[in-house]
Amino acid sequence: MDDAIGTLRLDDADDVALADRLRAGREQILVELRKLIIGQDEVIEQVLLSLFVGGNSLIIGVPGLAKTLLIHTIAQVLDLKFSRIQFTPDLMPSDITGTELLTIDPETSERKFRFAEGPIFANVILADEINRTPPKTQAALLEAMVERQVTSSGVAHPLPDPFFVLATQNPIEQEGTYPLPEAQLDRFMFMVHVGYPSHEEEREILRRTTGGKMDEVSCVLAGDELRELQEIVRSVPIADAVYDYVLALARGSRVRSEEPLPFIQDWVSWGAGPRAGQFLVLGGKATAAIHGRNHVSIEDIQSVAHPVLRHRILTNFTAQAEGITSDIIIDRLLEEVRPSDAVGAGLPGLAGSTSR
Repeated sequence: MDDAIGTLRLDDADDVALADRLRAGREQILVELRKLIIGQDEVIEQVLLSLFVGGNSLIIGVPGLAKTLLIHTIAQVLDLKFSRIQFTPDLMPSDITGTELLTIDPETSERKFRFAEGPIFANVILADEINRTPPKTQAALLEAMVERQVTSSGVAHPLPDPFFVLATQNPIEQEGTYPLPEAQLDRFMFMVHVGYPSHEEEREILRRTTGGKMDEVSCVLAGDELRELQEIVRSVPIADAVYDYVLALARGSRVRSEEPLPFIQDWVSWGAGPRAGQFLVLGGKATAAIHGRNHVSIEDIQSVAHPVLRHRILTNFTAQAEGITSDIIIDRLLEEVRPSDAVGAGLPGLAGSTSR
């Protein structure tokens, strides 16, 4: 828990009002998003959770599933500056971050360099098909995500606050792409999988998008209000027992731990690092806050385990040959790591079965 922010106390009238405001803000955002986005409830929930804690998300889905529309609509609803960067093989780092331009003062004829900001200087960045650009350009974006600034000619230029990167990847066209290295994937709080809509949802999509003018969304939150809501989320209390459970999940995913689980040894080459635990806690806090709970529960942690861990657990050749994905491993991890065994132990607890 962040001592600088303090602890949310729901017996305090001011804190109750703040918590109510967070829930009301979420409901208002959902109402506006529903004007344009049909279905995708889990995707919307995960993106909003990352926004409420100031995290970045990597969104994976085939074309035509409204990934871009969702991100653009969120920027409109939150009254934030939006910038879309279409990643291509010829994109250079300066095309994203900005560049130094030589200017001449019309009065004194003095020549000097001026920094021209790139498209990354916005509140919400849509990094469209981030795996289509070379590693040098990917690194420029991901460095800005962590540092929240761009350095040019030794001068630091801070990025706007709030600042979010929502990157997309197309999982079916891999020719000529540059997969993100594991260390860079780790900088994303969530990896969000976008699936096909249901039969009824797809029928509604056809009805709405082939008729008359579509609804327009309204702004419901400003940037300053969003920053206040982020502080509310970080102040949600979490018990030591829940911290222990988070540690058990993260450490239990590692092959090189004190007592590695047998199925982890069989299927995993590298497990989740410390960032996984941080994001599990933050995701749990956001989940508890938006659902009106005054503390983080085990269920809140479990609800964000898949988007937090799926890009941090690297499967080995055996798992790939057997069709075992990181999501299957996370399911098994949630089954075998018991909260009661994890408390105070610092080691993953086993729920009975230890063989594959």
